[in-house]
Amino acid sequence: MPKNHARKKALADLKDELGIKHADAIALLDHPDADERDTLVEYLETYADINTYKEAVDYLRQQQNDPANKVMCTTCGWTYGVICPECTKGCGCEYDCTGWRHEEMRAATGDYDDDYDPYGCPECGAGGGSDPYGECICYDDEDQAA
Repeated sequence: MPKNHARKKALADLKDELGIKHADAIALLDHPDADERDTLVEYLETYADINTYKEAVDYLRQQQNDPANKVMCTTCGWTYGVICPECTKGCGCEYDCTGWRHEEMRAATGDYDDDYDPYGCPECGAGGGSDPYGECICYDDEDQAA
């Protein structure tokens, strides 16, 4: 019977890296879904109160079954847990919403534009939020021409 040195090394690495027992390392290595396996490893690395394969799987199933983690919009990937109560769509597909949730998500994803002023004029950039004395100058020429 050939020896599987790669599997033994992988088991030893898991036990050393995660501080888990041999049986937990075997169960983790034999987990059928590779994406879930990565998540389980992340839980074992991150959370101090998750120390076994069973605890990690239980937490994963709890997260998967939580209604707040269900995907609300397949286009933008927002879940029901991050729904925006201030706009009609309630998700990241609404680009003109100035609600706190959209600001929070822009900052979290790095899609935050420091120069964006939701209260300013989109044409000339003047007026509104950041400059209390700024006034829109888009229509000044039309008023003078008339």
